Amino acid sequence: MDKWTALEPVKLYDKATKATSTAASVISRFAQNQPSRATYIGPLPPELHLLILEHLPLYDLPAVARSSRALSRLVRDEKLWELKWLALKVEKFGLQEVLSELQNEEEQKPPPPRPNHFIVEEESDLALFSVGGDDDFGDFTEAPPTQSTTGTATATFGQFVTTFNTVALDNKSAVPYITAFPSHHTYRSKFIKAHRALAALLPKVVTPAELALSHLFPSPSKALYRGRILHLLALFLSPAIEPTRIWSAQREALSAAIEKFNAGLVSAFDGAEENRDDEGMKEAAWASWEVWNGSGEWELGKTWMEKRDVFYDSDRWDPLRNLTNNSLDLDPMVVFMTNTMESVRKEGALAIRIFPPSADILLAFTRRVATDVIAEYITPLLERSKEISTATYLKATPATFKQAWRMVDDIMEVAQGPTSKGHARKNSFADHSQKSSMANGKPAEPVITRTQAEDVIFRMFEMFMDDYLTEELSSTKKALDASCNEWDRKVATHTGLVSPNAPNFLASKNPAQVKRNVLASFADVLLLPVQVAATGGTAVAKGISKLNPQQWSDKSKMEANGYRTPLEDKDDPNVFDLTIEDADEPQDVEVHPSPIPPHIANVSRSSLAPSRSRPQSRSGTPAPGSRSPTPMPSSFDRLELLLSLDVALELIHAVRDSLARVQTFQAYPGSFGYRVRDTIEQLFVLLLQAMGDRHICPAFEKATEQMKMYKPDEHEITTSVAPLLQFFELVHLADTIQSMVQVFFDKELASHIDRTDFMNDVIREKKRFENALDDAVATGMNAGTEVLMNQVEHIIWSRTGPREYYPPENAPLELGPTQGCREAIQCLEMHCKLLKGSTSKEVLEVFYQEVGIRLHAIIQKHLKRQIVSLEGGFQVIADLNAYYNFIASLRVQQITQDFSNLKMLGHVFIVSDAKDLAQIVRDVTRYGGSFRPEDVYEFIQRRADWKKIEKTVDKTMYNLSFKEDCIIA
Repeated sequence: MDKWTALEPVKLYDKATKATSTAASVISRFAQNQPSRATYIGPLPPELHLLILEHLPLYDLPAVARSSRALSRLVRDEKLWELKWLALKVEKFGLQEVLSELQNEEEQKPPPPRPNHFIVEEESDLALFSVGGDDDFGDFTEAPPTQSTTGTATATFGQFVTTFNTVALDNKSAVPYITAFPSHHTYRSKFIKAHRALAALLPKVVTPAELALSHLFPSPSKALYRGRILHLLALFLSPAIEPTRIWSAQREALSAAIEKFNAGLVSAFDGAEENRDDEGMKEAAWASWEVWNGSGEWELGKTWMEKRDVFYDSDRWDPLRNLTNNSLDLDPMVVFMTNTMESVRKEGALAIRIFPPSADILLAFTRRVATDVIAEYITPLLERSKEISTATYLKATPATFKQAWRMVDDIMEVAQGPTSKGHARKNSFADHSQKSSMANGKPAEPVITRTQAEDVIFRMFEMFMDDYLTEELSSTKKALDASCNEWDRKVATHTGLVSPNAPNFLASKNPAQVKRNVLASFADVLLLPVQVAATGGTAVAKGISKLNPQQWSDKSKMEANGYRTPLEDKDDPNVFDLTIEDADEPQDVEVHPSPIPPHIANVSRSSLAPSRSRPQSRSGTPAPGSRSPTPMPSSFDRLELLLSLDVALELIHAVRDSLARVQTFQAYPGSFGYRVRDTIEQLFVLLLQAMGDRHICPAFEKATEQMKMYKPDEHEITTSVAPLLQFFELVHLADTIQSMVQVFFDKELASHIDRTDFMNDVIREKKRFENALDDAVATGMNAGTEVLMNQVEHIIWSRTGPREYYPPENAPLELGPTQGCREAIQCLEMHCKLLKGSTSKEVLEVFYQEVGIRLHAIIQKHLKRQIVSLEGGFQVIADLNAYYNFIASLRVQQITQDFSNLKMLGHVFIVSDAKDLAQIVRDVTRYGGSFRPEDVYEFIQRRADWKKIEKTVDKTMYNLSFKEDCIIA
């Protein structure tokens, strides 16, 4: 065992070594990115010193520069002076021309004598300065204590310009990444020139306001030029620069001078306005805008707007004239808006001509017109309309909004006029963004955008939106409830249910085509516009109301093919022709003859309208002595009247009117936009709830209850089940209503919601509505199937004679189905064909399968009640063959096989030899597993000769004989 040695794992690399090398590489890279400590100024890097210098006042920078050579290099760094130059905002406000003129005037003046104690020889300073020496601070220049002298820039500033010209700087920066620029064409040189020009004007500012303007502008000059100089001085005396130690006092003095200057501009503007001097007004307005500091309202613009006549003409207009005789007619408001828009166009054009574009006077003026004029006109109008009726208020709100919306187009017309293109860029006093775009050579922005113009009306109308949207939902819900309550009252009292001109699906050859024609007409009507504004004495147009169910058919004429003819007035565009447009054109739905026999069709058609001579009782027999003027519909022959297309159209019409009104505000932005879209969704949810929970589901519940009360033996007609026929008509009506809701959803709601959002309220409620309708139909179909099969069982039991399968001897045989079999199959065929086209293929197969299973059980039960002779066995086989042929026509494989096995069962009644019969009974494979030998044994017991062959059959089947094998002790 010594030769076996454990192998030690081989380490591909040392993790500790790798970790150490990785950490070292990270540290080395970090060290490379960090500045060398040789460049530090004291304990801090130069970046922090530069950040501190950015926040120091301008007058403290010379003292910092004298403290050491390193700080002197930082003070002269371009990054610092770039910030100082940008704080002056010369390019931002387009003041380069004025500043250049001031600089030229300052350069033409003789330079002032410099004090000897501030002169520092450049050569001696360079000799004392050395980078990397032991002393980082070097020598200091001597300077006397600062004298506190007011009124002079030299005493308070400490000879800023001279000091910085004499402090030397080598060609290398204090740090490697801070570059030392040459002294010409740099931010520092530009700021020094601007400082010289502006500092010369500061002594003139610190004087009384009456004298400051005369000192600053001794010679006559334009107001615009003076305003720009004052603006430049205001920027110079700002907290971002702080040029002198007494800059705050100088700024207050300058503010007083600007106020005095602005007051003179307002007076000049008023005088020019009285003289209709647009150029004078323009010069005063632009100069006043130049010196305005941006706080509060611009006085000159406010004064101009307050003098407009449009704000003082409210006495001329009475908003209540739009509600004459308690009806809405907005013709007076049309006149009011026309007059107001003329004033807006006139005053807006003047504002564009005389005011700077950045002042937004046109926008401010239109906002004030909307708030103080239009809103003041609309408020009493809506209040009064609400007092009259809710319907009037709901019509007036969107109608007034549409009238106010006319202002948007007028604003844009004024803004896009020939005078709205602006003036030369050098005279443009736009806001910061506009001036920046002009400096960069970009085109100037429009005076007012369409979004801003629309926002004027949106903001004005916000005060009415809360009440309107709440009232719209409440009113629509009340209208839907009222329609459903009225229909419930009619159903409860059996009055007003008859609609003789409604489409009859069962009476037509092609119910699917009738439904398509109805939906096509409904979709065409949905495309008609709904007029919201009521003007010219015309009431609100009700486009969907033109879809009148009474126009679908002629109550006196019907074509032989089952389609109704249109009304006599064929020129009426509101008449809907439900006939097939082109008889030669192939249809995509199979057209088959009407499955209803003539006498049944007559009964079905007569059931659409109650007899005017006498009412019918629940059992269908005449009710003697009844003198009720209103016919009482039969409980079973009138199930289709539990649903009404009139009510469905009324509900859709109410919701569509509300949607048309609410959609007026669909472009609303912000929170009210969300509320508008939510209201649109809630309106459709209310429609689905009213249509499903209040109309369709209760109708199917009542129909199901009434079908369960049907008793076949109380009716003479056996080939039809009255409640089931009318239930099929009810299914057709419900399917049509559901399709109408889907069409309405696609036309009106699909553009407002996301169909893929399964959490959306509309999608969830629509799915619930469809599921509730499917459940109601399924429940009704279950009850209807039970009623139908009870009827079939009654037909077979009542129409089959006692000796149908046990005929007398030597009687002639007619090998054909019995009367009971024929009538049962006829009843089943008619009802199965009626269901085609009204439901899906899957539901139809389930119905057929249920009918087959129950019919299979009924036939077995019927055979077990009969006595069958050998001759009667052939009659049994004939009946079973007929039943099989009917089931095979339904094309449901599962039940077809069961009836094929049932057909083989008829052979047990025609076999005369008992032993052969026993072998047939014992053959399990003969019936495909549908019947066990015990089940077949029960059927052969119904043979007429059973007592004769019982012993032989038992002995052959079970090898059993009671006499030989059984001993009784």
